[in-house]
Amino acid sequence: MQLTVKELLTLSPLQQDVKINGWVRTFRSNRFIALNDGSTLQNMQCVIDFDQTSSEILKRITTGACIQVKGSLEESQGKGQKVELKVSDITILGDSDADTYPIQPKKHSLEFLRENAHLRVRTNTFAAVMRVRSVLAFAVHQYFQKNGFFYVNTPIITGSDAEGAGEMFRVTALDPKSPPLTKDGKIDYTEDFFGKETNLTVSGQLEAETYAMALGKVYTFGPTFRAENSNTSRHLAEFWMIEPEMAFYDLDANMDMAEDFIKYVVDYAVKNCAEDLTFLANRLLEEEKTKPQQERSELKLLDKLAFVVNNRFVRLTYTEAIEILRNSTPNKKKKFKYLIDEWGADLQSEHERFLVEKHFQCPVILFDYPAKIKAFYMRLNEDKKTVRAMDVLFPGIGEIVGGSQREERLDVLQQKIADLGIDEKELWWYLDLRRYGSAVHSGFGLGFERLVQFVTGMGNIRDVIPYPRTPKNAEF
Repeated sequence: MQLTVKELLTLSPLQQDVKINGWVRTFRSNRFIALNDGSTLQNMQCVIDFDQTSSEILKRITTGACIQVKGSLEESQGKGQKVELKVSDITILGDSDADTYPIQPKKHSLEFLRENAHLRVRTNTFAAVMRVRSVLAFAVHQYFQKNGFFYVNTPIITGSDAEGAGEMFRVTALDPKSPPLTKDGKIDYTEDFFGKETNLTVSGQLEAETYAMALGKVYTFGPTFRAENSNTSRHLAEFWMIEPEMAFYDLDANMDMAEDFIKYVVDYAVKNCAEDLTFLANRLLEEEKTKPQQERSELKLLDKLAFVVNNRFVRLTYTEAIEILRNSTPNKKKKFKYLIDEWGADLQSEHERFLVEKHFQCPVILFDYPAKIKAFYMRLNEDKKTVRAMDVLFPGIGEIVGGSQREERLDVLQQKIADLGIDEKELWWYLDLRRYGSAVHSGFGLGFERLVQFVTGMGNIRDVIPYPRTPKNAEF
């Protein structure tokens, strides 16, 4: 029978005949093959019987080669594994050039592996990260499906800018060398494929809202795009967003749901990825040793995950947070890069992490932010200065979730759109939700890569997505 390495390692060594496919990690002493098929961190040790294997076959068993092995599963004679495969037959499925194969059995820098993103998943680190990513994606769908949400696929090509950021990738079929022009010399998008200017979406939220106002509770989970010229370890030009929208939910219910959702998916990963997370935790410990003391995390990876799952998230207003930050020791001693002087400041990661890791020592949800630093669709509070926005802050990463109670009042929303100079005609359909059966509703967005980064402990967001898209980089 043909089984995976993970399945074989759970079997009792009863000398049964089995068949396994995989890629050679190492081949030593012309006898011992470490074979991995991606199903687990562990390799299957395959022990060759010299009498049954030709020298030509042996020459072709090199690191990176793909082979099929048949043999008898027996109790291992060496340390580190309970079973091993006594080889009776080897078939080379795909040769590997040993001299040029980039993923040699040695330590590689993450920068080098990004340059070989098509092969980096053959390393233990990236195989572990991608298995955890897969499990987290399943947990996301499972949580929403269990809780009465409907999965909605929102458009990738859109004519609206949900965030009002203006940093969008244009989608066009016009000839870049000689596009049609209007009388005043501007590009005439009425001649384009969609008859108007269109872009890749930054969010599926607005469209998801329309479905929430008919189906009650919906969620999106798909790719989004941001043409932000940022080369930091926290930003991607293409990333995946999880965006639930719920009719009849106010901000308090929204915060309750966000906390419950996050705890569920993190706990699911902890319970179903124990081997990979233990490996990644040990990897992170080694990496932390190379950092200056002040940059080291105070929590180990598995402790950090338990920290989120087991702690009640503290909730406080933006105004309360500003007072805490203004009077904090790092602010008074000017240790913050961005000093907090007055109400209305846009909080940075260093401020968010101080609140979570130093002041409260548990996850934090901030709410009621200044209207001027938040999006137009967030419900305006009675003070006319703040909106019903909320951000969930995590240790080591800062903001991981951003959401709000949406503005359900037509007149208020129209005024906010006018104040921001947004063309109301572009959002006629969104405003219709407020004309026909409007109701209190809320939602939030969670960047999936930010979640994967938190759970795996990887320091750079480019290392938790198969093929990162960043400024000047669209390789693979």
